[in-house]
Amino acid sequence: MSMKFEFTFAKSHKPSGGVAVLLKSAGASAAAGADVADPENVIARAAKIKKFTGKAFSSLDIVAPHGSPADRIVVLGLGDADALTDHDWLKAGGAVAAKLGSVDKVTVFIDAPDANVTGKAAADFALGMEMNAYAFDSYKTKKADDDAKPSGKPTKVTIVTGTVIAAKKAFTAAQAVAEGVFLARDLVNEPANVLGPVEFAAKAKELEKLGVEVEILTEKEMKKLGMGALLGVAQGSSRPPRLVIMQWKGGKSKDRPLAFVGKGVVFDSGGISIKPAAGMEEMKGDMGGAAAVTGLMHVLAAREAKVNAIGIIGLVENMPDGSAQRPGDIVTSMSGQTIEVINTDAEGRLVLCDALWYCNDRFKPQAIIDLATLTGAIMVALATHHAGLFSNDDRLAGQLLAAGIATHEPLWRMPLGREYDKMIDSKFADMKNTGGRHGGAVTAAQFLKRFVKDTPWAHLDIAGTAMGAPTDEVNQSWGSGFGVRLLDELVRASYEA
Repeated sequence: MSMKFEFTFAKSHKPSGGVAVLLKSAGASAAAGADVADPENVIARAAKIKKFTGKAFSSLDIVAPHGSPADRIVVLGLGDADALTDHDWLKAGGAVAAKLGSVDKVTVFIDAPDANVTGKAAADFALGMEMNAYAFDSYKTKKADDDAKPSGKPTKVTIVTGTVIAAKKAFTAAQAVAEGVFLARDLVNEPANVLGPVEFAAKAKELEKLGVEVEILTEKEMKKLGMGALLGVAQGSSRPPRLVIMQWKGGKSKDRPLAFVGKGVVFDSGGISIKPAAGMEEMKGDMGGAAAVTGLMHVLAAREAKVNAIGIIGLVENMPDGSAQRPGDIVTSMSGQTIEVINTDAEGRLVLCDALWYCNDRFKPQAIIDLATLTGAIMVALATHHAGLFSNDDRLAGQLLAAGIATHEPLWRMPLGREYDKMIDSKFADMKNTGGRHGGAVTAAQFLKRFVKDTPWAHLDIAGTAMGAPTDEVNQSWGSGFGVRLLDELVRASYEA
């Protein structure tokens, strides 16, 4: 269900038909807009029968009474008005969208009694509605009757508020965030037979329309650069790899860029160390890190962020044909360091290590953040509720943790140390690509640390949060787009001029 939003003052809006959405704080005597939508005071009687008190995200759904300008009324509880956060407004919008079904027209009276409804709150509410309504159904030839809108047009959502000017301004930035999240979700949800490395690179190339400079390195160019680790992963697939470099120059020319690097394994069979068949179809989402970086670059450009940012994604497919690398092979990374491949299913770090080295060597960024659906071990540690955070810099780690709290894309800091380094030492090369079962997420991060020198760096293991994570009011999609809002908040709060 797509939506088109409009913000308007109460005096200039005359609702006609559709759904009227009213908001009620716990303890408030009335709901926003009740005087307009409920002339016969039906809500109060229905609330008493249903024992509706305005508890957070509870709802009351009734047929509009005679004389109402609406056809249907939905009342959403906000809970304690004094405790509402930005994320609560986001969730409230999502909770409303979940109740709507297929409708042509919605009017939201958002200025709830006792609640401080700022322009940002109204914009966050609209963003929550939009994010909840996202659906990836382009491959369904038949839609369920209750999901199909006869008009085929976007649902028109009118938000009635006293903060119209501020809400419109805030929603412009919020709309950019939604677009970036949806791009990331689309990429993760897309089947691997449609989205290979070349096709993914073409999607990233489309960001040039927003002013992002995009370069695409081919297999031949990566070979010249000595990216033996990344190319080793790709050699078992008939689909050629790509390295995409995206540059957004929104800051001062003298400012060093902030860099984001994403793992883009478009499908991970495990290679020769093949994965079990059960659940392997989900490995189309093993490019969730690259999807998040691409989505973030869209957001920064769309909202014209005042920062210089680099996005680099390594795009490969890990397949087990006769040309595939074998356990025991030794490859040479772009850094010159040699790697013994113990397990071909520990391939993401091989892609990332060359991308990280290239990023650091070419752009000399002030900090690097990489994102990767890297290990199942991080889900053993954190389940699907937090992404793992590893960092060599306390300041950067603190900024990321704060951004995670603000966006409710939470991170949990995990350890690094010399003891873990010893676990990836190799008898035959400078290192091996896995340290065994114990501490698997930590040794993977310790491996990556060897390719960033002293640059402030953070690694986000998003294996449990980028795909198949629990759904909520903000996300109903298998591919969540995790990381886009988190990193946009990081840029906005800590790096934007």
